[in-house]
Amino acid sequence: MNLIELFARDKAAYMAHVYYGDPNEDFSIKEIKALCESGVSIIELGIPFSDPTADGPVFQRACERALAAGMTPGKVIEGIVKLRDAGITQPIVVTSYYNIIYHMGVGTFVRRIKDSGACALIVPDVPIEEADDLLAAGDEHGIDIIFLVAPTTPDDRLKKILSVARGFVYVVSVAGVTGARESLEEATLKLIERVRAHSDIPLLVGFGISKQEQAKAAVTAGADGVITGSAIGSIYEQHLDDPDASFDEIRAFAQGIRAGIEEGVRKGDRIL
Repeated sequence: MNLIELFARDKAAYMAHVYYGDPNEDFSIKEIKALCESGVSIIELGIPFSDPTADGPVFQRACERALAAGMTPGKVIEGIVKLRDAGITQPIVVTSYYNIIYHMGVGTFVRRIKDSGACALIVPDVPIEEADDLLAAGDEHGIDIIFLVAPTTPDDRLKKILSVARGFVYVVSVAGVTGARESLEEATLKLIERVRAHSDIPLLVGFGISKQEQAKAAVTAGADGVITGSAIGSIYEQHLDDPDASFDEIRAFAQGIRAGIEEGVRKGDRIL
């Protein structure tokens, strides 16, 4: 399933970000299966990197553990095949810092993730002004290049991003790095309105989403879904001696976010 098909069916999506290989590959596969069984409609598969500048402490530690366990970009791409073989049908969006992509070759990287079963790519450290090679490779191989917009994004730059955006736009809910927050900021709700004034492309809100009420607020305001990541990582990080013991809590968390999304759909008088 690709993103167009997903949003045609699921009017409010839930994307979960997992750094593949943390604390080990076997756990990641089981974690992703548990998430998909608990209401997650898109998997954001992070490639561990030594300097994840857009990420907060939880994901920084996740990258360190995965790299220490021997995870590599090639193994993550092979992991997409393993997830498909394990029965995961949800769209897979790969997230990678550009150093990894450049080292492999932009065209080669994009082709390999497509051949493995991914449908989109997020590169948080590549601005729209430097994205021509990524966009060209995405067009050639059928991979949507996902861009981020923030409350600080000016209108002229926002319009430029929206003119080339495919799949969905990642709405950054706060200024700063990834990590759980207590509430959804008013600036985020205004940003959703600003984007909506220029485009009807699907919008997913991330960075700081950790509570059911935040998911509800984002969808009620007009977002097409939410993204969680660090909040999930912080759950199993408390059980690193036995990470499988965290699955019940991970499932409950995902089910709560999904419930918040559905509440937001009903409150916004939209059709799920």
